Amino acid sequence: MEYNTSAPIYLQVINELKKKMVKGELMPGEKMPSGRDLAVEYKVNQNTAARIYRELEAQGYCFTRRGIGTFVSEEESMFQDLKKEMALELVKNFMHEMDGLGFEKGDIIEQIADYKEETENDA
Repeated sequence: MEYNTSAPIYLQVINELKKKMVKGELMPGEKMPSGRDLAVEYKVNQNTAARIYRELEAQGYCFTRRGIGTFVSEEESMFQDLKKEMALELVKNFMHEMDGLGFEKGDIIEQIADYKEETENDA
């Protein structure tokens, strides 16, 4: 994973783990990597890995069983809501940037349709 200097690394890793949960790469109830393994995988120190899990747990996305490990939350509806929230955030950022460039609604829709058509033709 390449890190962006505009945001703290631990937040970037949290976002990446949330994406994995939303995409089903980390399933509800599944055991997550140990703190040590997480630190190695994302090239962060173990204190940062512990912070990542504390933050995710505080947000309800995982839970820890002492002596056993950390697990993805078993509440599946939470991940559908998270997916919608993440999508909304992407759309908001996209629309803000397009508005900043002076695009109108119809122009934006056309740009998206053109892009989608081009990428489907390249596949």
